[in-house]
Amino acid sequence: MSGLVIAIDGPAASGKGTLARRLAAHFNLPHLDTGLLYRATACALLDEGLPLDDVASAVAVARGLSLTDFDDVRLRTREMGEAASIVATLPQVRAELIELQQRFARGEEGAVLDGRDIGTVICPGARVKIFVTASAETRAQRRALELAGRGEKADYQDILADVKKRDERDSARSVAPLKPAADAVTLDTSDLDIEGAFRTALAIVEKARG
Repeated sequence: MSGLVIAIDGPAASGKGTLARRLAAHFNLPHLDTGLLYRATACALLDEGLPLDDVASAVAVARGLSLTDFDDVRLRTREMGEAASIVATLPQVRAELIELQQRFARGEEGAVLDGRDIGTVICPGARVKIFVTASAETRAQRRALELAGRGEKADYQDILADVKKRDERDSARSVAPLKPAADAVTLDTSDLDIEGAFRTALAIVEKARG
């Protein structure tokens, strides 16, 4: 990893994806939302009518993924987020996708990756590690607004329950559980707007770069 690698982790709707895209644009670096890999795997299984815990099929799908052919709109639905968090608990699928993500990060100029195990598993040697978090209530409200903006059903209480369930599933899985890397800087965005969170994240990156 010779270039600037920025590893951004955090739970659902914490704002990590928005920050990752903004930082990538600011530093002119390629960006990978690693959650889309799991969402794409889950989507393919659902399209084939296969169970989300069908390990052999999930591994085969993950092995054939390309980083350039994602249907971003469909993959970002609430249904696909839930499905992805189930697929992501399968150790064999995570193992299949590690090399794909690490290869992306090894680009000469560096990269920005966001997910749930970037700083701990995918890029443990990243120069910059940020763990983005926010209260479950704040994240549920953000997700409700996001879904409503896309014309999807957005019941706050249902979304809050989903957020808490995903947090528990992501944190309790046996392989690559959601947790901050020991040397990550935690950024709580509960009381920050997008610009405030970006300025804070930018300051973290600049400090880490020395």
